[in-house]
Amino acid sequence: MTMFSSFDHLMMARAISLAKKGVFTTHPNPNVGCVITSGNKIVGEGCHFKAGEPHAEVYALRMAGDKARGATAYVTLEPCSHYGRTPPCAKGLIDAGISQVVCAMQDPNPQVSGRGIQMLRDAGIDVRVGLLEADARHINRAFLKKMESGRPWVQLKMAASIDGQTALDNGESQWITSAEARQDVQKFRAQAGAILSTSQTVISDNASLNVRWSDLPSSVKESYPDHSVRQPVRVILDRQHRLKPDMALFQSGGAALTAAESEADVVVPLDSTGRLDLSKLMDALANDLHINHIWVEAGATLASSMILSGMVDELVIYLAPKMMGSDGKGLFGTFGFTSMKDVIDLEFTDIRMVGKDLRVIAKPLYKLG
Repeated sequence: MTMFSSFDHLMMARAISLAKKGVFTTHPNPNVGCVITSGNKIVGEGCHFKAGEPHAEVYALRMAGDKARGATAYVTLEPCSHYGRTPPCAKGLIDAGISQVVCAMQDPNPQVSGRGIQMLRDAGIDVRVGLLEADARHINRAFLKKMESGRPWVQLKMAASIDGQTALDNGESQWITSAEARQDVQKFRAQAGAILSTSQTVISDNASLNVRWSDLPSSVKESYPDHSVRQPVRVILDRQHRLKPDMALFQSGGAALTAAESEADVVVPLDSTGRLDLSKLMDALANDLHINHIWVEAGATLASSMILSGMVDELVIYLAPKMMGSDGKGLFGTFGFTSMKDVIDLEFTDIRMVGKDLRVIAKPLYKLG
């Protein structure tokens, strides 16, 4: 069993905090942080900030300079070993004279997948793996799911009154939740590679579904003074071709694509029920558009279809301190369960107040078989 000191833990925790600085900009690349120490002193550190720009190890080595020789590098993800848009980081660490590398985890990318670690060891560098691996995996959940399963990581956002209603019987729904909750949504949107919705949702609110800089938390704005937060691509299910070019969706910043069985930006076949095949859509978004992380904002029909298909990895539900009555529109559509053994259990992973609203983050516990 690999042993790590308290100093090792402290340095890897620092590397993970650095990696988080890129959560709004690195997609589709992973978030990576690196800390270089000589003795018990940090001599270099950095993070990967944007796809196509230098990796975390490069920034840390630049800062360390000659002090990198004989030093230890703490990296949240195995250093890359292949030439892409940037040279391999494993080679950079070797050339700089690093004597020891501590990795939080091995990279599941088939182009790396242990090759970076082996390259370092072949060069005589002591490599230890597995420090704070759970934390490192958490910040790259979307990247890891796509690499390991070929499918994007999916978050489904819903908002409702405390009695589970999303709109009145006449369809009125603005606004159920507080301004603070809506600003919180902007932070989630900004981290996604794509926002998935339906033409009905877009038409009902003339929604743009983009990231609004003015509504982002000040903590996010401080990290991106040049407003460089990336706009996720918006993918709208539009089988009836109801969307029009003059809608806010197409007038706001960022790409907006339609998905339908024909005459669409993303062509998706129908499934056995005559609806767009969501499984094929996920494949297209992951493999053709290179999307790791999808944020879904839609009504009950799409929400329940995705849940019943086992595609939702995380639910983000905002509950407002309002009662709308059972004559409103429910949070989810009909599931058709006839036995309690069939219901979908959830694991609550985070519960907190956001403004006047309650935000519940939960993981669906799908039954296998």
